[in-house]
Amino acid sequence: MIVRCTAKVLALVRPPDPLPDPEPAPDDWYANLLRIQRRNCLLLTHATTLFSVFRPAVTAAQLRPLGPFVSAAIRTELLAEGLPPDALGCSDTTPTLVTRTASRRVLGVMNDHAFHIEHHIAAHGGLARTELPALHLRLHRTINSLNGYAPPIDAARAVSSS
Repeated sequence: MIVRCTAKVLALVRPPDPLPDPEPAPDDWYANLLRIQRRNCLLLTHATTLFSVFRPAVTAAQLRPLGPFVSAAIRTELLAEGLPPDALGCSDTTPTLVTRTASRRVLGVMNDHAFHIEHHIAAHGGLARTELPALHLRLHRTINSLNGYAPPIDAARAVSSS
């Protein structure tokens, strides 16, 4: 699995130098660090389906190494949506390759998702009071122009059934 990280995530996880530079692939995952209520939060987004996973209040220790944390988070949310845990290129047997981002379009969608997340958290009384299943339900059903105005959950279901 390839996890394409923003500079903020790379600074936190400190992967070895030099970073590999593989060609972008449909099953790449993107990772961004958000600061919400003075806490580091991790947003993961699948490059093709735009299926996203949010993890609040993460620490550097949790993210080092990045692979096991990311894999567990993705698999948990796929199972919560009734999808196979390896549906979007996430497998326990596949090593995780950490590298730089490659798509500004995916990063743009992630910025939109960050806005939705911050609004949802504020509307529900803060990070401590936000129910993650409700937040994920909203993220997975928010349409994006990048994937033809289809909700990410529909795109993830289509990928998992093929």
